[in-house]
Amino acid sequence: MSLILSIDTSTKVCSVALHQNGNLLAISELFTEKSHSGMLTTLCENVVNHGGFSLHQLDAIAVAKGPGSYTGLRIGVSTAKGFCFALDKPLISINTLEAMAFQVKDFYDETHLLCPMIDARRMEVYCQTIDNQMNTISETEAKIIDEESFNDIFEEKKIVFFGDGAAKCQEKITHQNAIFLKTDITPSAKTVGTLATNSFEKSLFENVVTFEPFYLKDFVGTQKKV
Repeated sequence: MSLILSIDTSTKVCSVALHQNGNLLAISELFTEKSHSGMLTTLCENVVNHGGFSLHQLDAIAVAKGPGSYTGLRIGVSTAKGFCFALDKPLISINTLEAMAFQVKDFYDETHLLCPMIDARRMEVYCQTIDNQMNTISETEAKIIDEESFNDIFEEKKIVFFGDGAAKCQEKITHQNAIFLKTDITPSAKTVGTLATNSFEKSLFENVVTFEPFYLKDFVGTQKKV
């Protein structure tokens, strides 16, 4: 038995979901930029209440650990850890890209690989290649896309690209085995919660004290003009 509250703030989407034994009970998502810090805690409380439970009845808190927006990840992980400390519940972390891939895996067979992409800067994306059984083919990386990207894989498989980083790559990746989804696939707590249920059953918990977001690369800020 598991009742898991899941949080995904990896991108501009602020997503919260409640799962019981892997079944989705409630979900709330805001697609407004900069809504994370002001609305996340309220969304969490509302989702749990709408599911017919209280926060103290939760068995675990799950969070999308990244990669993604530095600020978004920091807010999501801080909130998740706050709930864990306050409620004395375990913390589960899920790779954001894997949760994105889980959304589309059932639509493709073994001849296709999935490549979720989150926009970074210029021609750089956070990406990972995964097969339809959720096996990792290439690890999560910050990748600068050019005309040669993925050519070694294209010789063997078709690759399905999706996520907010995929569109800008179409002009560079022109191989006939490249497929770009027209449907927007955004990170969602819905699939974070599904994957977290499997982690819960295996007792794959994080150390709440030391856990940090998976930023993948160092934060680069901008200086204010004088």
